[in-house]
Amino acid sequence: MNPVDRHLPSVFVVVPCYNYARFLEQCVQSILSQVRVTVEVLIIDDASSDDTGALSERLAQDDARVRLIRHPRNIGHIATFNEGIAAASGDYFLLLSADDYLLPGALGRATGLMERHAEVGFAFGRARVEGKSTGGVPAPAVATMGQPERILSGREFVDLSGPRNIVLSPTVVVRRKLQQQMGGYLPNLLHSGDMEMWLRLAAVGDVGYIDEDQAVYRRHDDNMSIAYDGLADLMAREKAFRAFFANGVRKLDPSGRLEHTCLQRLAEEAFRHASMALNRGDGPAATAFRLYGLSLSPTARLSVNWLKLLAKQTIRRGPLSSNL
Repeated sequence: MNPVDRHLPSVFVVVPCYNYARFLEQCVQSILSQVRVTVEVLIIDDASSDDTGALSERLAQDDARVRLIRHPRNIGHIATFNEGIAAASGDYFLLLSADDYLLPGALGRATGLMERHAEVGFAFGRARVEGKSTGGVPAPAVATMGQPERILSGREFVDLSGPRNIVLSPTVVVRRKLQQQMGGYLPNLLHSGDMEMWLRLAAVGDVGYIDEDQAVYRRHDDNMSIAYDGLADLMAREKAFRAFFANGVRKLDPSGRLEHTCLQRLAEEAFRHASMALNRGDGPAATAFRLYGLSLSPTARLSVNWLKLLAKQTIRRGPLSSNL
């Protein structure tokens, strides 16, 4: 290690990989080329059937900062994530899927923010979305008033998130000790474990936002987030909220009202989807979204999204059933 490196923040980056050999080298090189930090990379090959194993071995041979774990059988992404968390060391932690990659200076900006603000548990930023389909990808809804970064309280972060996950995972850098203290991803949240994790971390510390592109998030046919959308996605978000609030989040929600607010906003999101389904002429989907929204929060009938849906249904399809 260069003597200067002893004064730089260290970032442990876990790269879970399953059949993403075509993306892996770009991902790893984007980590190794980061400045103002020292890095250690752990590639976890979850029993890939492509060239991931051979490529990972070459990357580890070429650079001592790269290590490899190979699974004899596939154990799934949640267990792989949690294995990486348990293995981490150093000051900071990043979980970077092999099909994503960092942009220059990302780790320096994230760790710099947290070095200046000890109260911040994790930092995230903007991401460029690359791929043939970008529908449904949330852009961070964080106003910075022209400043390069912003510090959010945990409650502010939850309020800004609303019914959506406003954080794209490749941009998230967490204090390593905090990540391990908070534990791993929940195995029953296959499609919304990241959302629950950000909420869990926000419950114990502030959140830093960097108003700059930090990473590239790929959307492609093999990516889980492409295939998982619509009603199933809303239901996964509901599971994340319920898991989060089941842990008794008193610091963020002393009155107990935040859970109700989050579920109502999720219901309003369901009504928005119902309206879009009507625009497509998909009556069954509109009905499914509408009924799901009402099951989450009957008081969401007072929302603007419900009234818009009611008006649209009346104009285009005739009145909604009388029991609504």
